[in-house]
Amino acid sequence: MGLFELIAAVDAEEKTLTVFNPEAGVATALREHFADRNLTIERTESDAGPRNYAVLSRGDDFLAAIDVSDVLEPTQGVTPDFTPETYETVLDELDETLFTSYDTERMVAASKEIEDRAWRGAAGELHAGFQTCARFASQASVYEHLADRGDLDIYVYAHPDGREELDGPTKATLHLSTATEIHDSWFVAYDGGGVDAMKCALLAEERRPGSFYGFWTYDPDTVDDVLDHLRTTYAAPEADGTAADGGCGGT
Repeated sequence: MGLFELIAAVDAEEKTLTVFNPEAGVATALREHFADRNLTIERTESDAGPRNYAVLSRGDDFLAAIDVSDVLEPTQGVTPDFTPETYETVLDELDETLFTSYDTERMVAASKEIEDRAWRGAAGELHAGFQTCARFASQASVYEHLADRGDLDIYVYAHPDGREELDGPTKATLHLSTATEIHDSWFVAYDGGGVDAMKCALLAEERRPGSFYGFWTYDPDTVDDVLDHLRTTYAAPEADGTAADGGCGGT
């Protein structure tokens, strides 16, 4: 399954957050809170049960329940509320929920969370798609730093754009490709260094200039799907760390 197909599969799995016995304005506040998610907000009245609690479901499948105040309470020190440890139960379930219209700043912040997890893991593989070599050039020093961390291996993907030659060689393994999914998608995926609980990925498509649609995931199987596609679709590079046809930073 290709990168665009993975995004489409998540898009098709719309979730519903049903608010029971909400106080005035609560449903509206939730719709605003989740305005950039493929999430339906519904309200219902019930004689049983407390006020202002919410149930997250996918079709007929129950996923989680939580007090609305815990959903709307601001999360401190996390941008854009990405790290799973900051979430209550219901928010844990919102990984693999399509987000819409993320700008470059929010995508960078989300990417940094995965890069940080790879840094802390200090082992395994980190795969990152930069769309173009020029964009990789702006982050090359960051990824050189990551490549020096423990036993962490870095794999970079980019569309050739005339910036194939950077300032000297790079420690990252580079893949150049003219595939549309490489040019139009932004992804960062960490294989966990052998620990399933550390696996995570961010995958999004740039559908309009500067506007990204996609998802993040901590599900090991989904992360493996992303990584398996990248590994099998794009040819192994030469041993010197450059793509077979030359690459960003190739000499």
